[in-house]
Amino acid sequence: MVGLVLPRLAGVTGARRSAAIAERNLTALRSAYWLVLVSGFLEPVLYLLSIGIGVGALVGDLTLPGGAVVSYAAFVAPAMLASSAMSGALSETTFNFFGKMKYMKLYDGVIATPVQPFEIALGELGWAMARGGLYSAAFLLIMVTLDLTTASRALVAFPAAVLVGFAFGALGMTVATLLRSWQDFDLMGSAQFTLFLFSGTFVPAEAYPAALRWLVELTPLYRSVHLIRGVCVGEPGWSWVLDVAYLVALTGGMLALASRRMGRLLYL
Repeated sequence: MVGLVLPRLAGVTGARRSAAIAERNLTALRSAYWLVLVSGFLEPVLYLLSIGIGVGALVGDLTLPGGAVVSYAAFVAPAMLASSAMSGALSETTFNFFGKMKYMKLYDGVIATPVQPFEIALGELGWAMARGGLYSAAFLLIMVTLDLTTASRALVAFPAAVLVGFAFGALGMTVATLLRSWQDFDLMGSAQFTLFLFSGTFVPAEAYPAALRWLVELTPLYRSVHLIRGVCVGEPGWSWVLDVAYLVALTGGMLALASRRMGRLLYL
């Protein structure tokens, strides 16, 4: 059945169809939506000010694996940026995506046109990244203002944060196709909060017991934190290549799985 097969990008035509999905979301935007954007941005900023700077005054400086010594605020800030990119992407591609697909039945009408499930998934992911990009740019500006990184490092950290958003956005869409009801979001929220606490966010991964450390280092948020922290305050290394390859593979794999799952659900 054609709907169960992952379609290939049809060049410019496929890109235009995906862009039309994002344009539809922009057209449907309401003024109250900006309250959601502001609240999503303020959360990591408050964490940075309360824990990074407040608790950081008690913790003091930390030594990174490469030998660089940084303040606790500079250590926490890149993790807050990665967490912000994760939260923004997941919020857009789980709650909103699930509502459109299961209750609004929006995509049932869309697939009556030439638009395919993969193009819907790509368009929704692009829209989610517009939100994630705003979060990342604003947060990086705050980091530079507070002297937690340099402007040149921030320019490199921005595409890294966008990549993190793409990875979690694709993951979020896959999760949304597996959820049965709104109650299932409680499980997703618990998993997300666990990642937030145990991904080297507030303490170095080396502080965990060996068995837990290896488990932590396999999580997508840890790879995201490790990459952005390395760009913002660390030294270049081959581990950056591993982080990027991990996130690119996660994005591609989850995007393919999400579009396949959508095809099964929409063509029933």
